[in-house]
Amino acid sequence: MKSLLARATLAVTLAASLAASVALPAAAHRQWMLPSATVLSGQDPWITVDAAVSNDLFYFEHVPLRLDGLTVTLPDGTEGKAENQATGKYRSTFDVHLTQPGTYKVALASAGLFASWEENGQRKRWRGTADTFAKEVPAGAEKLMVTENARRLEFFATAGKPSETVLKPTGKGLELAPVTHPNDLFAGEPARFRLLLDGQPAADVEVEIVPGGNRYRDSLNDFKVKTDKDGAFTVTWPTPGLYWMSASAEDRKTSIPQAAKRNASYVATFEVLPQ
Repeated sequence: MKSLLARATLAVTLAASLAASVALPAAAHRQWMLPSATVLSGQDPWITVDAAVSNDLFYFEHVPLRLDGLTVTLPDGTEGKAENQATGKYRSTFDVHLTQPGTYKVALASAGLFASWEENGQRKRWRGTADTFAKEVPAGAEKLMVTENARRLEFFATAGKPSETVLKPTGKGLELAPVTHPNDLFAGEPARFRLLLDGQPAADVEVEIVPGGNRYRDSLNDFKVKTDKDGAFTVTWPTPGLYWMSASAEDRKTSIPQAAKRNASYVATFEVLPQ
């Protein structure tokens, strides 16, 4: 009897371990944009960008990143254009023509609501905007739960001499306010940044940094830092290469009273050069 009980316990433990290992990749999915270069010189420069959601950085093996809401901000602050947009099985792609000298910002920003409730004993789910919430979610819905999400993915690219115009924060959501220019990053040198939430310092926020190419090494090699009371943090890049940065914050500054909280996330890709 004891032997059978031990075997049963072992089977349950193994099943739980297997379930956990199967669930891990889904939790590790990362959204990213990968430019062909971020520091350019010469005449008539272009960059090609891949955009995807994957477990490994920067490798195409899950789903493409949708390009709805994609913006290109030129060095003079005006709106540019993402050309040759296409979405395939595992990635989306587009090109950016760097027609002005200076620093560009390429960003995907979105905001929306997620709601769930019970109707006739069944769980209903909805995604949309604050403008459509009242029209599409039943008033007085039973066991209603609403969460607001604000997302920003971006990278910076410079043609010739770096400029500062596109580095100014918009005051919306979670965003980066660089102290060190994001296209002036070198291995072994500290870089200083600030995180802002709606234009105010985002204090005590954990920032995760992951070097690309983890498919080809045994460990993720990620590291984490925390923002101080002014939202500031420092990153010392261990090696040259491409890096993925992620941060998230939560508050109750929602656009509708039915939403219990707001989740704000920020993701960026950086190119770090050798000294």
